[in-house]
Amino acid sequence: MKTLKEVACGSTVKVKKLTGEGPVKRRIMDMGITKGVDIYVRKVAPLGDPIEVTVRGYELSLRKADAEMIEVE
Repeated sequence: MKTLKEVACGSTVKVKKLTGEGPVKRRIMDMGITKGVDIYVRKVAPLGDPIEVTVRGYELSLRKADAEMIEVE
């Protein structure tokens, strides 16, 4: 099992599953991150927070804690 937090810069991955509970999961889904969608990891800040990604053609910054809830392949 690999999470978005572990993905290297410049990689594109597919969302397999969202872990996490209620409002947090809802918020991630509201950002367009749902099962089967492709995520391109653009940039990871020097200390790992935040992670900049491109999803469905727009750019997002995710906290490490949120990225950990996104299982990818």
